[in-house]
Amino acid sequence: MPFNTNRVSGGALARRKRALLASAFALGLGGLVAGEAMLSSSTDAQAQVTQVQNLSQNNNLRDEAPRQQQISFADVVETVKPAVLSVRVKTSAPDNANAQSQMPGFFRDLPEGHPLRRFFDEFGRPNGGDQGQGPGPQRRGPRQFGMAQGSGFFISADGYAVTNNHVVENANEVEVGTDDGKTYKARVIGTDPRTDLALLKVDDVKDLKFVSFGPQSPRVGDWVVAIGNPFGLGGSVTAGIVSARGRDIGAGPYDDFLQIDAAVNRGNSGGPTFNLRGEVVGVNTAIYSPSGGNVGIAFAVPSEVATRVIDELRQSGSVTRGWLGIQIQPVSEEIADSLGLKEPKGALVVEPQPGSPGQKAGIQAGDVVLNVDGHQVEDARDLSRTIAGLKPNTKVNITLWRAGAEKKVTVDLGTLPAENQQASNRDTDRGTQSEPETTPPALADLGLTLQSASRVSGAGSDGVVVSDISENSGVSEKLRVGDVILEVGGTKVSTPRDVGDAFQSAREKGTRSVLMRVRTGDNTRYVAVPVSRG
Repeated sequence: MPFNTNRVSGGALARRKRALLASAFALGLGGLVAGEAMLSSSTDAQAQVTQVQNLSQNNNLRDEAPRQQQISFADVVETVKPAVLSVRVKTSAPDNANAQSQMPGFFRDLPEGHPLRRFFDEFGRPNGGDQGQGPGPQRRGPRQFGMAQGSGFFISADGYAVTNNHVVENANEVEVGTDDGKTYKARVIGTDPRTDLALLKVDDVKDLKFVSFGPQSPRVGDWVVAIGNPFGLGGSVTAGIVSARGRDIGAGPYDDFLQIDAAVNRGNSGGPTFNLRGEVVGVNTAIYSPSGGNVGIAFAVPSEVATRVIDELRQSGSVTRGWLGIQIQPVSEEIADSLGLKEPKGALVVEPQPGSPGQKAGIQAGDVVLNVDGHQVEDARDLSRTIAGLKPNTKVNITLWRAGAEKKVTVDLGTLPAENQQASNRDTDRGTQSEPETTPPALADLGLTLQSASRVSGAGSDGVVVSDISENSGVSEKLRVGDVILEVGGTKVSTPRDVGDAFQSAREKGTRSVLMRVRTGDNTRYVAVPVSRG
């Protein structure tokens, strides 16, 4: 009979079973002892924190549950949950005929089709997201009131609390509730739409449980716990890790979000994200969701940003930031090459605002900001955050790149305006165009048809209008019909011949690309265009 490798004698099988049972008993006994130790530790920690008010600083989490080594989040949740709030807001509902006006500023700046904007369209407006969305004319009714809800958390024993600006924007009444069922009337102390943070105050209290912001930023991969009020389900807890740092989601010039994969849904806005020490490391603000539900991508304002903003709101009710007053854009590799920069770093100045501190200091369109008070500027977003982190009236030394060399200027920073003041009186209606002008030979292989702006109704008197782009043009991703070319290679242009001469000059110099200053609608930007297809 063939030898069967799977066949085991009865005696051997019995001995193996006894060995396995003994091992299991030993493991079970060890687990029981460990469980008793953990239970005792949790009980001692809870007894201690009930005697103090600052739940983030006075607990056993630091000693008994080292960072990243807990097997349960229960100790963290039991410790900090009393400070987490459900926020309910009564708002004046805007006219349904103006859907755009219902959208908080934090979302209003997002481009059409952005998942975060679609999420607000569906869920974010008072009483649902279908108001004013139907076909046909919208009727104006009597003034209505809407209800909004979100999350928050106490940061002091005397009733200061943090939430999102978009939760309490246009609020008439604010009520906060704790996990034990208590409710309090609250008032809005101040808001900061640019970071989407708001500070609330409950009056006539002095012994509330509260939490505090952590002094250290979490690392990518650290465990975090989110607690909030999703869909009105107060005290809901989810957990995950920090997926990324420094995320720019297109919500504003100061985007610097934590990305977490803990489940965050509608109603979590303004709630805290904790580390395993019970410290707040982020304020939940937005989710990325093509469908409107949680897909494991959420964004929180990091504690280092929130701390500065909340402290200033507490002191003065508003946030003031330094202001340079220049429109900027990133420096691409093509732009860097066209300007003679060794690497694509810094912030390209598109246009200084008239009368701004930057213009008064001599900063010009086409300059690249390389350095601010010894800090190397990595990109446009870095410059925005750096200047915003400085106080108004601060004197700063700025290093520019201009005409192939460095230039230093000193700027007295102004105060960042409360609202976007880059309004334009330009008429963007192109109107009726005149007959096309002859395309210069130097532009023939780029597939561009140009006309002087002065010959195009509504285009103004400066620059050259792009009237057509061929399907196989190599610049179709950089320019579009209706764009107005203002400068080519730092020289102002007013006719197609001017543009052609600038391109021909660049070819003769052996330049691979030429920098064009282009106006699209009310916005101005720079694009680097290759001087030929080849």
